[in-house]
Amino acid sequence: MDRPQAALKRKAERIDHALEAYYGIPARWRLDPLSELILTILSQNTSDVNSWRAFERLRDRFPTWEAVRDAPVEAVQEAIRPAGLSAQKAPRIQRILQRISEERGELSLDFLADWPVEEAKAWLRRLDGVGPKTAAIVLLFSLDKPAFPVDTHVHRVGTRLGLIPEGMSAEKAHDWMEALVPPRRYLPFHLLLIRHGREICKAQRPRCDLCPVRRWCDFYRKRRTR
Repeated sequence: MDRPQAALKRKAERIDHALEAYYGIPARWRLDPLSELILTILSQNTSDVNSWRAFERLRDRFPTWEAVRDAPVEAVQEAIRPAGLSAQKAPRIQRILQRISEERGELSLDFLADWPVEEAKAWLRRLDGVGPKTAAIVLLFSLDKPAFPVDTHVHRVGTRLGLIPEGMSAEKAHDWMEALVPPRRYLPFHLLLIRHGREICKAQRPRCDLCPVRRWCDFYRKRRTR
């Protein structure tokens, strides 16, 4: 895969600074890596509000991750119902917990803090339902490792802005964004792109008239010339 050129890196830096000036410094939170993994699985195909509600219900009903692992799948399914797709997510969560127990002898992902980032990514991606985005979220948010998650918002906004090449898949865009952005900006820029995608650069009817970065946006330039 080609690597981003210097001019594109400068463009990304300007967009990053402009988004932070517009939205402010993003708030961040930290969970332990196993909790972050479970929350991220719950967040698939649903809103943050619903996934967090499901996560809290799961933690309220089961005192430990061992209890979640060993519970009847129907009980886990009921606890996480607000997240949607509970019939898929409940057994997936239990399979993940079982595999971690078998391979590590305990239910913790703290050991990944001592691993090189590429090895940690590869280990996480061996777990059921864990792709590049989920692995990157766990490593970046919980362990401060240099991984750049690309979700639907980041992929859409990045492509429209011209930061991600047209036609590049979200999976390939993970490595691309890691080469484009300085590691110290992975977390804030990721969060800023998500917020921008939710509030202004929406999938349907993007609000280009309000966009603080439209001067650098390929999508906006093309719309104006139609």
